[in-house]
Amino acid sequence: MNFDAFEQCLQRQPSRTIPSEWRAEMLSAAKAASTAAHAPHLNPEHRRDARRFQHGRSLLSTFNSQLSTLLWPSPAAWAGLAAIWVVILVVNSTSGGGTKELARKITPPAPEAIAAWKEQERLLTELIGRPEAPAADRPKPVAPRPRSERQNGFSLA
Repeated sequence: MNFDAFEQCLQRQPSRTIPSEWRAEMLSAAKAASTAAHAPHLNPEHRRDARRFQHGRSLLSTFNSQLSTLLWPSPAAWAGLAAIWVVILVVNSTSGGGTKELARKITPPAPEAIAAWKEQERLLTELIGRPEAPAADRPKPVAPRPRSERQNGFSLA
């Protein structure tokens, strides 16, 4: 039996409606199960306090559902990326103070060393010569193009 024949067979059958009493029973059972799942161990006094924090829980569940929707295509990859960032932040925060201390310990070069470097640079420019600035490329002349004799298709009349 192909799907078209199956669909036609289903369309020929009369649809039945669910009795309204069943709907009410199902909704009340679902509501009771939902309430029992959220606060199974609370006494009536604590349940009253739990209702106050229900708004915060709904915000958290909304955030959780939106986050899971965003990360749905590959949650393992996103979790791995988050773990790598945590490791990078931890390593960065633990080794951040050493660079400033190291920079303080480094002494500036002696004036004799600076003079020797300048002398070497001067000798190098004598041997090689000063680098010439590249001449600006002149724009190439544009080859003339054929003119079109066609006039604009619309007029202002």
